[in-house]
Amino acid sequence: MPTATSLGLPNVRGRVPLLAGLAIDSFGGGCAGPLMLLFFVRVADIPLGTAGVLLTVATLFSVAAPAAVGLVIDRVGPRNLVIAAQVAQGLAFVGFFFGRSTWLLFVCALVSTTGQRMFWSSIFSLLADVSDAGERDRWFGLGGMMQSGGFGLGALVAGALLTFDGDTPFLVAMAFNAVSFFTAGVLMLWIHPDHTARPVEDTGPAPQLRKDKLFLMLIGANTVLALCTMMIGVGLPVYVTEALPAPGWLVGVLLAAISVVLATGQTLVVRHTEKHRKMRVMILAGLLWAVWGLLMAALLHIPAGLVVPGLILATVFFAAGDVLHAATGNALAAAVSPERGRGKYLSYWQYSFTFASVLVPVFFAQLFVRGHAMPWLAIAGLALIVAGVLFVLDRTFPRLAVRRT
Repeated sequence: MPTATSLGLPNVRGRVPLLAGLAIDSFGGGCAGPLMLLFFVRVADIPLGTAGVLLTVATLFSVAAPAAVGLVIDRVGPRNLVIAAQVAQGLAFVGFFFGRSTWLLFVCALVSTTGQRMFWSSIFSLLADVSDAGERDRWFGLGGMMQSGGFGLGALVAGALLTFDGDTPFLVAMAFNAVSFFTAGVLMLWIHPDHTARPVEDTGPAPQLRKDKLFLMLIGANTVLALCTMMIGVGLPVYVTEALPAPGWLVGVLLAAISVVLATGQTLVVRHTEKHRKMRVMILAGLLWAVWGLLMAALLHIPAGLVVPGLILATVFFAAGDVLHAATGNALAAAVSPERGRGKYLSYWQYSFTFASVLVPVFFAQLFVRGHAMPWLAIAGLALIVAGVLFVLDRTFPRLAVRRT
C-alpha cells in the first residue's frame, strides 16, 4: 500500500501553493489569535469585559457574510473569495498594529471577522474543487492539518512573546498576522481549480436550504461544538495568566501541542473512521469536550503542584475531541448536502462557526469575571447536551447514516 494512501493523504500535485498558503495564514493566526483579548486589555487599555463585548459586537455585524458568499460562490468561484478574504484580514491587522482608539480597533475587528467569515465560507468549496474524485474528505483533512501545523508554530511564538513585558510582544503578533494574510493571498493566485460558473438558478435556491430542517438542526448543534473549539484559544491565555499558578509560556506550548495533534492526526482519523457513521464521531467529540470543561474547572481546586499536570491532562481530552470534530464536521455537512447547491450549503454551514465566534468572547469574558470556573462548567454542560441531541438525530434521520467519501 502506498505511503500516502496508508496515511490518508490525497494527491497534492500542482496544489502545494494552496497548502502552503493555509499553513502561513494559520501561523499568523496562531501567533495573534491567543493574544487578542490581552492585546485589547494591555495595549489598548480596555477592560476585559468591555473587550469581550466589543469583539462580540464586531463579529455580530459579520453574520451576513456566509449568506453573501452563498449568493455568489457558485458564480465567481471560491478561490477569488478566499483571496479577497485574505486581503481584508491583512488590512485589518495593519490597523491593529497602528490603531489605539476604541472605535478604530472596533472597525478593524469588524473587517477582520468579516474576512474570516468569508474565508471559512469559501475554503471548503475550494478544497472540494481542487480534490480528485473520491478524495474530498481527505482534502478536508489535509487542509485542516496544514492549518493546524501553522497555528501550532504560531502558538509557540505567542507563548514565547508572553515572556516579554510591555506592548512589543502584542505588536509583533499583529504584524506577523498581517504579513501572513498577504502572503497567503498571493500564494492562492497560483491555484487554478476546476470550477465551472453556474447561473444563479442552478446554485440551489435558498428556500431549499431553509426548508431543510435536519441541516438547520445540524448547524445549531455544531454551533455548540464550534464554541468548544474556540474556547481554548480565547480562554486559555486569560485563565493561565490571571487565575492559575502556571507560567505564561505554557499557553503557547499547550496550543502548539493541540495543533500538532490536528496537524498529524486528521487524515489518520479520516482513514480509521471511514467505516463508521460520521454522526457518532461527532457525538464522541462532544463527550470528550464535556470532560475537558470539567477538568479545566477543577484546576482551581487542586494543589498548585498539580495544576500543570492537570492542564496537560485536560488538553489531552480537548485535543482528542478537536481532532475528531475537525476531521468530521465539514465532511458531514458536505455528505448530507444535495449535489445541486452544495457550495451554498457549505457556506451556510459556516454559520455555526460564525455564531460561535460571536458568542465566545462575551461568553468567556462575562462568565469569567463572575467566577473563574464558570466558563468551563458552562461549556461542559453545553457539550454534554449537544452530544445527547446528536444521538437523538442519529437515531431519527436515516439521511445521517453516511460514511466517508
